[in-house]
Amino acid sequence: MLPRSYIVRLSLLILLFVSFTAPVCAQFTMRKLVVPHVEPDSADWRHYRHRKHHWRAAGLVVGLNLGVWGFDRYILNEDFARISGKTIRRNFKHGFVWDNDQMGTNLFLHPYHGNLYYNAARSNGVSFWGSGGYAFMGSFMWEMFMENEYPSINDIIVTPIGGTVLGEVAFRSTDMILDDRASGRERWGREIAAFIVAPTRGLTRLITGDAWKKRRTSGRQFGIPKLSVELSGGVRLLELRDDIFDEGAGFSTLFSVEYGDRYEADGQKPFDYFVFRGNLNVQSSQPLLGQINVMARLWGKDLVDDKNDYFGMGIYQHFDYYDSDTISDESGKIPYKFATPASFGFGLMHKSKRFSDWDFNSYAHFNGIIIGASLSDHYQVDNRNYNLCSGFGWKTGVSISYKDKIGVSWWHENFRMFTWKGYPEGYDLSRIEDPKEVNFQGDKSVATLNASNLRVDMRLKDRLYLTGMYTLYRRSTRYAYMPDVKSWSSDGKILLTYKF
Repeated sequence: MLPRSYIVRLSLLILLFVSFTAPVCAQFTMRKLVVPHVEPDSADWRHYRHRKHHWRAAGLVVGLNLGVWGFDRYILNEDFARISGKTIRRNFKHGFVWDNDQMGTNLFLHPYHGNLYYNAARSNGVSFWGSGGYAFMGSFMWEMFMENEYPSINDIIVTPIGGTVLGEVAFRSTDMILDDRASGRERWGREIAAFIVAPTRGLTRLITGDAWKKRRTSGRQFGIPKLSVELSGGVRLLELRDDIFDEGAGFSTLFSVEYGDRYEADGQKPFDYFVFRGNLNVQSSQPLLGQINVMARLWGKDLVDDKNDYFGMGIYQHFDYYDSDTISDESGKIPYKFATPASFGFGLMHKSKRFSDWDFNSYAHFNGIIIGASLSDHYQVDNRNYNLCSGFGWKTGVSISYKDKIGVSWWHENFRMFTWKGYPEGYDLSRIEDPKEVNFQGDKSVATLNASNLRVDMRLKDRLYLTGMYTLYRRSTRYAYMPDVKSWSSDGKILLTYKF
């Protein structure tokens, strides 16, 4: 075994190297806990340990698909929902293709739907890994049986993997919301809130009667973890610098959660530690959902934990989604658009304990991207204006704060994305008659995407902070058959942040 001092020096060198050559969703600076940490009650652990109902979970998954299909077919009268034995046989015979739905549908709504499958199983006592299997089976059923369009390669990957990320975050969140000891108005308020966060868990509780059963203990399987929540709101300025300078202003909100102990990895279960961030924008022409980031630890190991330093390593799952649209007609261009909903990798985490008034921590992650998306300058087919791709990336960051009064954090995300199944050279996309028959990932290309972030928090009073954020988005796409494209845009925010 390597000496502890050697491990410290080596890890520091790795973190410094990555930080300066390239900086997940940043961990909180000046973290405040919402409520004190409470271990789960042994009675709750025993109660849920023996409550595995696979048939009920499967029934919920099948019922969910039938319900959504019925709504699409008989309420919305969607053409894709007109299925028969003939369309099912054709789907099996033809096999999977790359589809041309818009990015919000393919890279967010499909993972959200996967989260419903996942929680149908998770709320019926199925394990983390087993619930991911139910998400896959639900997605497979939908792709092969519930649509008359060819089954989608990207959907069968993104729905279960991205659904597992969103699903476990929702499951852990509802575990904190629900309290089986409560009654009356408080009880129903908790049940309704949990139903909104995880609908299939709420439905399960209605079916089993758990929604109104009162118990001696809370029913929380994970107790109350170390939890920090931040809510920010303020002004956002988005700009694109290209041949023409284009900018627009609006209102932006950030909601961030850090769940669990980042400095305790040994003996932890998947998602005992995760960070979630969501960004909603109220800005002309911009999508309401601008950003989602999730970084969750699947497995971890403490390397060093002494009076001077903490070093931990782990395997992490990542979900990243960044969306924008044209700022105005002045340039008519989209600043950025990329996503990596199915990404896994190795991570390092460090905290210095050498200073009493200062807090310093840093981290680095190296990821493989199974599937992702990158803005295209040429591929405009049906609802798609992005390339489907895979590749690798890295994320690093560092933060420093002084006496809970002021904190500065910097983090950087870099993605290298490859689109290998592009359309042939000279292929005329404008002459496509039926987009459903097109089977391309997009332009054959290699894209390098970067998001660099600088954030400063200054305490105004108690838990209220003034926050300034600046994000620089850079893209360089090397096309096989067209000229290369480089672009960059920036995003500035002045916010008020409340740390709950």
